[in-house]
Amino acid sequence: MKKTVLNHIQKEIPSLSSLEKPKDLSFGHYASPVAFSLAKEFRKSPMIIADEICEKFSKNDIFETVESIKGYINFKLSSDFLNSLADKALNHEDNFAKDSKNKKILLEYVSANPTGPLHIGHARGAVFGDTLYRVAKHLGYDIQSEYYVNDAGNQIRLLGVSLYLSSCELLGKDVVYPEEYYRGEYIIDLAKEAIEEFEEDYFKDESIIEELSTWAKDKMLILIKENLKSAGIVFDSFASEKELFKLWDETLNKLQRDSDATYKKDGKLWLNSSKFGDEKDRVIVREDGRPTYLAGDIIYHNQKFERGYDEYINIWGADHHGYIARVKAAIKYLGYDEGKLEVILSQMVSLLKGGKPYKMSKRAGNFILMSDIVEEIGSDALRFVFLTKKSDTHLEFDIDDLKKQDSSNPIYYVNYAHARINQLVQKSALTVDDIKDTKLEDLSDDEKNLLFNSLLLNEVLNDAYKTRQLQKISEYLKNLASLLHQFYNKNQIIGNDRENIYLKILLTVALSIRTGLKLMGIEAKYKM
Repeated sequence: MKKTVLNHIQKEIPSLSSLEKPKDLSFGHYASPVAFSLAKEFRKSPMIIADEICEKFSKNDIFETVESIKGYINFKLSSDFLNSLADKALNHEDNFAKDSKNKKILLEYVSANPTGPLHIGHARGAVFGDTLYRVAKHLGYDIQSEYYVNDAGNQIRLLGVSLYLSSCELLGKDVVYPEEYYRGEYIIDLAKEAIEEFEEDYFKDESIIEELSTWAKDKMLILIKENLKSAGIVFDSFASEKELFKLWDETLNKLQRDSDATYKKDGKLWLNSSKFGDEKDRVIVREDGRPTYLAGDIIYHNQKFERGYDEYINIWGADHHGYIARVKAAIKYLGYDEGKLEVILSQMVSLLKGGKPYKMSKRAGNFILMSDIVEEIGSDALRFVFLTKKSDTHLEFDIDDLKKQDSSNPIYYVNYAHARINQLVQKSALTVDDIKDTKLEDLSDDEKNLLFNSLLLNEVLNDAYKTRQLQKISEYLKNLASLLHQFYNKNQIIGNDRENIYLKILLTVALSIRTGLKLMGIEAKYKM
């Protein structure tokens, strides 16, 4: 809508590059301060210039009025124009609020170690990433989602050790656990499964740990995929760190084509990352010749950039903030534009239940499982609450609040607006086709403003995606639901002389709510 209006205005005023949306729609649906920027050029007061611009739109089908107030130009949309937008939306629902962008993007998120089930911290990045992916797809971007599987290194061996010792303990053998190991009921369950699959003789000595580690990693990856799917999250591809390490020598040679990239000191190979903003240089090969964790990131990002995307987005936990500069330094040394990599940080989550800290999961050992929360409050509530704040700010919520069946629960409130509209349509003697065929004319300000707000979704999606502030979608839906409930309480819908007009406006509201929720990974409810 905004793009259409702006294009129309620019035919008369080419220098007008943007429009604002006034807080008070009684002034107009859009406004522009362009007269102030033209005042110096034309040597006139902004008020005179604004008046002259308004004259250009004295006869126009898109606008009901174009008025100047203290130099600002206010554009109030006409009923006919809003009706044409509503017709387009309701008759082409699959294309509602869509765009066509020309950019190829690789989005990497979650990438949790496959050493256990996903915890609630992983869930926040997963929901944010999946929603960013859905919104980007809707806006026409060519985007692919990828999970980087950290299946190389000590943490996978430690999983194998933990599983081996747990299995031996279940078989009645005396075991001594190391200071660091994975614990929790999921390890015991995995040990029982391993004993059943491999039988007792398999566990005679530690020579099996490497094989057992790979077996356990594969089992954990299946569990992680199930955890994600329970929240409606499915990845396009998975990249294995272990497989990528086969490219280490090749990648290192490429990195060292830049003579400044690395140097040797104390028997180690260092990345000269401080040259590009890192607080200090980083070791990429240890004294014993083993590559470090950072080496894996260097290989992976080289492989990513070799695939030729226009943009690369990583969603990392806030604890990985320090990795950004060193990874970007490596990308620069590899000969790529490090500016094409964007890293979005996902902050921690604090859970309450009845005002008290949520208890840790016995199955997980020392953290709260994503699957436990999905089971308790459902995927829809989990996704909605995770999308009510910026990803890089701390989030705390009480799961009991998300079980409430009243307006204090935001997902209930939004869903109730959609269900209420559906109920009204069912009560009406008019068919849906009759309602859609209604011409919206002579709309009151209340009617026009509700319809206008219901048609803002494309603007909201573009803004939310561009700023990476996906909470703007949930804010928009809550506001639209509030406007709907106010309109319902103020007007008798069924049996009113304007019933057909009201219902067409409400159908447009429902479409916007339904589409917005879908892009958040939530299915709108038709009955409550």
